[in-house]
Amino acid sequence: MFSGSIVALITPFDSNGEVDFDSLNKLVEFHVESGTDGIVIVGTTGESATLTIEEHVKVVNKTVEFADGRIPVIAGTGANATHEAVTFSRLLNDSGIAGVLSVTPYYNKPTQEGLYQHYKAIAEVSEVPVILYNVPGRTAVDMKPETVARLAKIDNIVALKDATGDLERVALHRELCGKDFVLLSGDDATGLEFVRLGGDGVISVTNNVAAVDMATMFRLAAEGQWEEAEALNQKLMSLHKNLFIESSPIPVKWAAHRMGLIQNGHLRLPMTELTEENQPIVEKSMAEAGLL
Repeated sequence: MFSGSIVALITPFDSNGEVDFDSLNKLVEFHVESGTDGIVIVGTTGESATLTIEEHVKVVNKTVEFADGRIPVIAGTGANATHEAVTFSRLLNDSGIAGVLSVTPYYNKPTQEGLYQHYKAIAEVSEVPVILYNVPGRTAVDMKPETVARLAKIDNIVALKDATGDLERVALHRELCGKDFVLLSGDDATGLEFVRLGGDGVISVTNNVAAVDMATMFRLAAEGQWEEAEALNQKLMSLHKNLFIESSPIPVKWAAHRMGLIQNGHLRLPMTELTEENQPIVEKSMAEAGLL
């Protein structure tokens, strides 16, 4: 259902801090033309925590409109309050999205039972498939494989985005959740190896700027052409790493603006723009990846 190279899309803002829908349309066209396999909109890379509920819903609806059925759109519905995540999921049921991606509640540090109940509540109201999202480096909670396995038994919970970088979990998740449960990497630097070990694809930050190479790399991997895929991955490795030289999406927004994909690299506070000292580092990685 979900596989290959999926972009964790940035949300562009104009100079007044409002959502820049012209740039958003341009980004969607860029990914359609580049062969990207899917778009995650208003996920954590899309600065979802800084959007109002009204903005959140409008950005999803406009992305679906711009995509016009040419590329699947997955909506971020993550929140650290279960009722808010449930509200997002319910409001987006009729939007035309292919699924929802919901991050583990951040700051609260729920127990494993709390995580189970949180996602169960989302699944009960969602009329589209649900993708779990585990990124303990940002949320301060780690959803254990055994909890993922419990949740995988719920009919419309179909996938996991795993951003732990722990490649040993690929085989464990596959064993516990079954062959049909979709496993997606959320860690660009280890994404290709994740797929080699039995994963289905990646939800990627790098894909925002290196969309063609990312799509080609995971298509080659699906065809078993690992040597060619690895060569592309090595070309992008510096970019994979340096797009996280400051908190994401700070570097990738700067890079997207540097490429002319968005009008500016503005972020909403408390995120600030890429520091001058790190700009040459990201630029050098972009050059090595053939983006400049």
